[in-house]
Amino acid sequence: MLKLNRKIDDDIELIPYYRNDDESFPWYQDTDVCKQVDNIDHVYDIDTLHAMYDFLSSHGNCYYIKYQGRLVGDVSLRDNAELAIVVCKEYQNRHIGRRCILNMIELAREKGMTKVRANIYSFNTQSQRMFKSVGFVRTDDEWFEYRI
Repeated sequence: MLKLNRKIDDDIELIPYYRNDDESFPWYQDTDVCKQVDNIDHVYDIDTLHAMYDFLSSHGNCYYIKYQGRLVGDVSLRDNAELAIVVCKEYQNRHIGRRCILNMIELAREKGMTKVRANIYSFNTQSQRMFKSVGFVRTDDEWFEYRI
């Protein structure tokens, strides 16, 4: 049986998704974050946010990232083995993402998956570096894979 909350370490816990617009909507009001995630030059509206979370939570496991008591992003593992992660800008570059991705690899292992993959835009070198740092390899121009 899969755990509900996933404690990563003393600083990070993953909380199963629940609708929490007050916390999550501001993350997607940052044009740089939206560009990194979706290669768009505009921010999300509330309907887009709801559609994204409804899709992710109904096609796999979707979690909020709780860092030192505060929600700072989200991470998901879809049933098709695709990973996605967003950390709000003020908490990026603290190795939060890599710890969460390592935990999602463990979740994939628990679910019997043999690999996970991530779609990362070619201009998003920050995410590419993070995924490579935990062992992902590039399999195509914008695809990275980790064999479990």
